[in-house]
Amino acid sequence: MNRRNFFKRSTLLIVGATLAERLSTSDLFAYPDKEKVGSFEGEDAFRQLIKEAKEKGWSGRPINEIMGHVGLALLTTPYVAGTLDKSTATEVCTANLLGLDCVTFYETTLAVARCIKQGKTEPDDLLNELTRMRYRNGEVTDYTSRLHYVVEWYSDNQKKGIVQDITSTLPGAKKYDKLINFMSRHTDAYKQLKGNAELIEKIKKVEDSINEVEHYYIPKNSIKEMEENLQTGDIVAITTTIIGLDVSHTGLCYRDQEGRLRLLHASLTQKQVFLDTDLHTYLAGNSKQTGIMVARPLEVGT
Repeated sequence: MNRRNFFKRSTLLIVGATLAERLSTSDLFAYPDKEKVGSFEGEDAFRQLIKEAKEKGWSGRPINEIMGHVGLALLTTPYVAGTLDKSTATEVCTANLLGLDCVTFYETTLAVARCIKQGKTEPDDLLNELTRMRYRNGEVTDYTSRLHYVVEWYSDNQKKGIVQDITSTLPGAKKYDKLINFMSRHTDAYKQLKGNAELIEKIKKVEDSINEVEHYYIPKNSIKEMEENLQTGDIVAITTTIIGLDVSHTGLCYRDQEGRLRLLHASLTQKQVFLDTDLHTYLAGNSKQTGIMVARPLEVGT
């Protein structure tokens, strides 16, 4: 199990037992070698997205708007957890447009949008984008090189110039004083970690590093008043009461034609990618959801 499905499995555990200069960042976090790209499912779906983007001129739009178009194009894609863990022996980057969970949905949407913006049209291009954003420093080594915790995903991808964590700048932001150690406390729930002392120790070091940094969130009772500061394409991570876990769900902001800020996400309840209700209303319906963190996608090459 990984961060993409521990959001689902963590609930079961509780019931039964979830910046340097931009030019220099481009050099530091280069794209992976072609020979090292991983597996791909849904190439036809990807090519259809690229075709639609070309026909409708999406590449000329801001990156956040492209993400909105891509996200809507992925509506009704089935919710499927665990797509990144089909092989536990060797860590490889996986793209799957036929089934998405809440994390692979926002990653894939952003990666496709970046391909469109750069005029990249091949499946390997998408795999390269996913590898760069999904793994620490863009390098695949082992299971622990994957950015399992969303708070680290935000931080690492800010260093790469892919997103900016804007949480602390938003009205109502507060420090998120929480010890993050869910994975090291539940190693038996992860096939790759179970019985592997070396990987467990690496995960503990990752958690220690996360806990050394200040994090911020917007409490749920402040979200309605500050929603005007958010825009289509913003990546939202929903904080949680679950002990040791940073967030329990993720998705994208989508501002509809009526101006409502809605949650566009791979929904476990709906079992598909779904355009949900207002963001603040969505959180109000779950007592375990405490607030949000927000990362804003940055224009490619800026």
